[in-house]
Amino acid sequence: MLTRTAADLGAVIRDRRKRLKLDQSTLAKKVGVSRQWLIEVEHGHPRAELGLILRVLDALGIKLDADSNPSAGRGVPKAAVDLDAIVAKAKKGKP
Repeated sequence: MLTRTAADLGAVIRDRRKRLKLDQSTLAKKVGVSRQWLIEVEHGHPRAELGLILRVLDALGIKLDADSNPSAGRGVPKAAVDLDAIVAKAKKGKP
């Protein structure tokens, strides 16, 4: 999932926590934050401390991958795949 906003990141955290069958209190204790803080993060609070966010991601086993290649970033669409051309090419190779 491409995460661009605090709300996106909060949704990722909430979804993973639920998939791991962790309640907010358990995760908060594991990370060393209050349940209220975790609730705010999951709702996209834009001013959460980065160090604490990284601890939450680590506790949930979420890998953070930052791409520093500007050409691969926003605004550059990926090339479309023409499935019809691939199928047609494959058919030509068959008798």
